Amino acid sequence: MHVDWTALGEVTAVSIAVTVAVVVVFALGVLGVSQAEAAREKDAGGTHALGFVQAGLCFLACVAVVACGIYLIVPQLH
Repeated sequence: MHVDWTALGEVTAVSIAVTVAVVVVFALGVLGVSQAEAAREKDAGGTHALGFVQAGLCFLACVAVVACGIYLIVPQLH
């Protein structure tokens, strides 16, 4: 049995990198919600909308990455 360790290492590295990236993007989304809520409490006018836009874009990116992963894993979707 021959194992291609290079391919396994590449898959592992990409998996870890994508996981870290998704966690960072999700954390930025949570930060956006937090900033929006803080601006709303201060009654800073329309500045809270920017936080919600940031959060929405970050969460949408996370959903897209997860959907792509599911598409690649589930053979019935191809």
